[in-house]
Formats: sequence, structure tokens, C-alpha cells
Amino acid sequence: MKTKWKLPVILGCIVSMMLSGCSSVSRETDKSETSTETENTASAKETVRTGTWETAAQTPYGAYPELVTYTLGQMSGANNSNLPDGDTYEDNAYTRYLRKMLNIQNKNVYMEREDRYDEFVNILVKDQTLPDVLVVSDRETLKELVDNDLVADLSEVYENCTSKRIKEMFESYGSDLLDSVRFNGKLMAIPETVTDHGPRLMWLRKDWIEELGLEEPKTLEDAFDIVEAFTENRMGTEDGEDPIGLVCDTDLVGSTSSSYSVDPVFDKFHASPQRWINQNGEIVYGSLTEETKNALSYLHELYERGVLDQNFALRAQNNLRDLVVNGNCGAFFGLWWTPNNPLMDVYETDPEADWQPYYLQEADWQNVYDTFRDNKYVVVRKGYEHPEIVMKIISVLFDYTRYGAQDADEVNAYFALNVDPTARPLVINIDYNEATFQITKDIQIVMSGMRKETDLSAIEKSYYDAAEKFIQGRSETAEDWAAYESRLAAVGRLIEGNYRTTAKRYLDDSDGEIPKSLQQLEKDSFIQIIMGVQPVDYFDEFVKEWYEQGGEELTEQLRKSNPGE
Repeated sequence: MKTKWKLPVILGCIVSMMLSGCSSVSRETDKSETSTETENTASAKETVRTGTWETAAQTPYGAYPELVTYTLGQMSGANNSNLPDGDTYEDNAYTRYLRKMLNIQNKNVYMEREDRYDEFVNILVKDQTLPDVLVVSDRETLKELVDNDLVADLSEVYENCTSKRIKEMFESYGSDLLDSVRFNGKLMAIPETVTDHGPRLMWLRKDWIEELGLEEPKTLEDAFDIVEAFTENRMGTEDGEDPIGLVCDTDLVGSTSSSYSVDPVFDKFHASPQRWINQNGEIVYGSLTEETKNALSYLHELYERGVLDQNFALRAQNNLRDLVVNGNCGAFFGLWWTPNNPLMDVYETDPEADWQPYYLQEADWQNVYDTFRDNKYVVVRKGYEHPEIVMKIISVLFDYTRYGAQDADEVNAYFALNVDPTARPLVINIDYNEATFQITKDIQIVMSGMRKETDLSAIEKSYYDAAEKFIQGRSETAEDWAAYESRLAAVGRLIEGNYRTTAKRYLDDSDGEIPKSLQQLEKDSFIQIIMGVQPVDYFDEFVKEWYEQGGEELTEQLRKSNPGE
């Protein structure tokens, strides 16, 4: 059942791309090749592998003459971050390559699991007991570190120890990204680049669709009709259990690392809750608009029809994942990487559960301001002898191993093996803004026969090999399946649907962070409206309370600091 549409989808994506944008993709690839040649010939100092302490401190790839051990606060992932047997957070493909290339080794003096990491970092900050290198998850914590003079100025480090390609990656986001970590003109942290993941896809059990004799959806409304049919026919339900509709997180709006939100419903009504927008030339909080009210009204209708999970308000995040993995539901919204988490676990336990992605709505983010809420930040303890070590790690892991190394197969194999990013010494990602889509386009071009495998970067080759094995029936591993379904099927749907990355726009001097009290007011009000505890018109009362409880002052502050908007 799983192979019925796979090759047609790939070929369809390729043909669509050839007709609408293949030549531009080829030009971008050629540009990358030219950049690599220039870098290899004109910047020989970047590839110094051994030398003096001075050379190591002033080049991206220069190795230290003696082993440098740095202390690290490490975020740990579930299931040992899916590392291969025998690998640890201090001894894995990443750390082994960094030791070989730079002669460095991490010593994890603090360890905490992902869901408690921020709490653990807050304790370190309050106690002022920082390791040499630390990743923090929000700008407020970063500001506190800077205000208390706890972290090093990385301005010179960035200039001297960052490869040209890494600088290009940062430049692809415009100047605002690096400016967000400058305090009094000093670069006090290295920000993660949050690659454009595109809009959320509707993931549906295609085997259930076929079992019920239904047509695949062409619109969002079609998809909700299918979910209603799932619940009416009690799909995935045992005797005595209530059927479960669309799985939904109480946050309603997702981040780049979460599933189960209902963003596409808000997109349908051109609403942008939990984000600042430009409405008729004026800065407005998107949760307060008439468009958001209309979307909430529609969500209430879905709840009344039984399309939306009737117990969504009571479920914890891990419970939502269990509903999918245990086969209790047949629909949820998720980003392109959904096959890696949670669907890879489904494939291992029930390979006949045929989850497929559908791109059913257009997301219009032209008037929406980006924030830094999804960014992480790398900081170095003030006084540490080798602050340049963070840019050397970034240059090696996110440039050299992907584009220049001939000996980094073990590192790049981690992508196809679905090893979690928490396995890296720095739990961040650095890449071009449109990397998600460019990788898939490059793989598609090779599969079409228009280019050679040797034209692929190391990370692209890793995904290509895994997907090829799955397509040709030479592998039934969950990792190969996930590589195909995420990189080719899911991203391919977005490319087929002509999704285009929009330019990022940021607010000056502030990311417009909403106080927790107002966040809770919004969450409670929206859930009550959706469940019918309050009528839809209660939305107007919520808006009034939001402004009265500090929202008006916050909005005026943002408008004053952004007078040109």
C-alpha cells in the first residue's frame, strides 16, 4: 500500500519544478560550486589543520596544538537522542570529528533533558555558575546574561573564525538576525538560524481513507469531512472508547519544533494569532483581529461536529504523540519533518498505517513580523580562554563536514539515521534560510537525471541515498522511510503547491514578547470559545481585557519604537 504513489509524486514534483523554477535552482547550485572553489583557493588559511595557538585562535579550521577541553551545558534528548549503540554525548560522530579536526573535546558538566532544559539554564544563570559554553533558548535569558556581565564579546571571534559560507548563511536572513544579539555594538552570542520550514501539512491516514471508500482531499474542508467520517466510523477505536478527531494542542499555534497545532485553520481566515502584524500601516497583535475571531468561530464549528478532538483541552503534549503512535487517531497538522517524529515510531510498530501529507491552504505571511521566539543562542562564559571555539565548531559542523570534507561520512550518516540534534555539542542548526526546499530540489534534479550525484552536498547525498534505497525496495528501515517521506514526499508537496519563502521582517528593538499573564488570558479565552463554554462574541470581551491588562501599553511601546510601520 505504501508504494502506490511514491514515484509519481517524485516525478510530478520534478516536472513541476522543471516548468516553474528548475533553471533558477541550477543557477543557485552553480553559485554554490563557484563559492566553494573560490573558498578553497583564495582562503587557504581556513583549511589549516595543524599549527600554533595563534593560528588556531584566528582561523575557522585551525587545530589546537594540544587537546582543548571545554565544559558544556548539554541538552539531552529522548532515547539517548537516537544515537547509535555505544555512542554518548561526549563520544559520538560529532565529538570524534571535532577532536580529529580541531583537537577539542567537550566535558558535559551539566546535563538536562530537553523538556526541563530551560529551567535548568535559569538556575545556572541565577547562580552565575556557567560552563565554558552554553546554549540558551530565549532572548530574555540572553539579556540577563549580558546585563550581569557573564558572557564574552564574540565580535572578533565571529570575524576571524567563521567560514565564508557560514557568514553567507547568516546573511541570507538579512542583518536583523545578527543585530538581535548585538548589545552596545558588541556581538554577545551566536544566534541559531531558524530555517523556513514552510506551512503545516495535514497528515491523514490514507489507508483509512481507502478503507472507507473516500476521495483524497483537495481542500481543507474536504480534509475535515474525512476526519468527521473517521470519527463517525469509529476508526482506531476499541469498544468502550470515544473516537478521536483532529489531534490538537491547547497552544493552538505551533513553533518550528512542534506538531498538533491548528495554524492552517487560522491561515484559511488570513489570521495570524500570537504574532505581531502590520494592519493598514499600523502594528497590531494578530490575536486581536476580526480574522482571528472568525477562525475561532470555525474551530468551534469543527468542535461541535466532532472533527476536533473533544478532549483536546485535557491532553498533555506527550499524550498527543501517544494518540498518533498507538493508532488512536487519523489526523493532525505537522511540519515536513513529521515522519521523523512521531511517524517513524508508527512505521516501526505498524507499517501498514499509511500516513500521508496534504498541502491544502496558502499561508500569507506578507504582513507578519517574525520574532526570535524559536531561536536558540550560543554564549561563552566571560573569561574563558578560547571563546573562538564556538565559531570553529559551527564552521566545522555546518560547513566543512557538509560541503568540503572527504572524511565526514559518519557525521553525515546521522541525518539519515534520524539522530536528534540534541546529540550535537551545540544544540542548534545553522543553514541558509531556504535550505529545506533547496535540499529537496537538488535531490529531485539528480533523480531526474539532469545532474550527477557528485553535485550533491554531503547532507543531500545522505538523504538521497536513504530515499533511493527506500524507493527501490532495497531497505525497509524506518530511517530510510522517514528520509523519503520527509525530504521528498512532504517537502515535495510544498514545492508542487508553489509555496514560496517570504522575506523575514522584524520589529526594531524588541521581539514583542507577550507577558505570561496575557498569554494565559488568550489561551483560556480561545479554548473556552472553541469548546462553547463562552459564545464567540466573548472574543470582544477578551480583546478589551487584553488591552486593559497591559496590552495597550505594550502595543504603544512597539509602535513608538517602529514609527515607520
